[in-house]
Amino acid sequence: MSNNEYINEKNQITKKDFRQIFWRSFTLLGSFNYERMEALGFLYAMMPTLKKVYKDDPEGYKDALHRHMEPFNMTVAPSPFVMGITLAMEEMAKDDPNFDKTTINAVKVSLMGPLSGIGDTFFWGIFRVIACALGVSFASQGNILGPIVLLITFNIPNFLTRYYGLRLGYFNGSGLLKDFQESGKMGLFTYCAGIVGIASVGCMIASWIGLSSPLVFTIAGSEIVLQEYLDQICPQLLSLVATLLIFLGLKKKIKTVYLILSIIVVAFLGGVFGILG
Repeated sequence: MSNNEYINEKNQITKKDFRQIFWRSFTLLGSFNYERMEALGFLYAMMPTLKKVYKDDPEGYKDALHRHMEPFNMTVAPSPFVMGITLAMEEMAKDDPNFDKTTINAVKVSLMGPLSGIGDTFFWGIFRVIACALGVSFASQGNILGPIVLLITFNIPNFLTRYYGLRLGYFNGSGLLKDFQESGKMGLFTYCAGIVGIASVGCMIASWIGLSSPLVFTIAGSEIVLQEYLDQICPQLLSLVATLLIFLGLKKKIKTVYLILSIIVVAFLGGVFGILG
């Protein structure tokens, strides 16, 4: 399909317009604030197509601009899905004078929660962790591919979700998400994704922290290597304990700078006294 081929001939919505929304969606956090959050970025992404929809209705266009300045906040990657649904509903509102325009923002708000849950789980809990793990594995060897692999691994699903989410939202709309929720698959989907994310974090702890103890004791003439016994209990046990202690500190609202200083002090003393390696 060419850029100028109409997706909606009546409102002259083309594939080029979809691409414009797609690229503009990357500015969603560019003007984030605590009053309207991502609303201005959302409106910026939608403005060119809203102009087409309301090309012969300037008052309707003004109303649409005000409507999309209402607070909006969600994980950015699936946000074009909401933009697609919103565009479809704006077209319905333009064509039907009896259409309740308050439902447009109501649908946006109702989608923020479930889509943010999925987006956070996958993009911050899985894709980011996997991308960082792959990138670090190259960077730790001094390979320049480290940051490149990280960016490519994270952004391939990011770009695909944005572009096809926009089309899915426009053509299939809220019915798809509603069916997904009513069938109970969304909860299962998110739960399984969470397991994968936790497993990825566990692999990173074991692979990259590598905390060990060089302590050796002599008992009854037998040499006892402490790390060997710790590995028998649980491989990388010290790394796991250190991670859980840091996590506990974060849960207790201890400032990050204090935790970092504590790590430095413990690492220094552990190295000086030969307790940690």
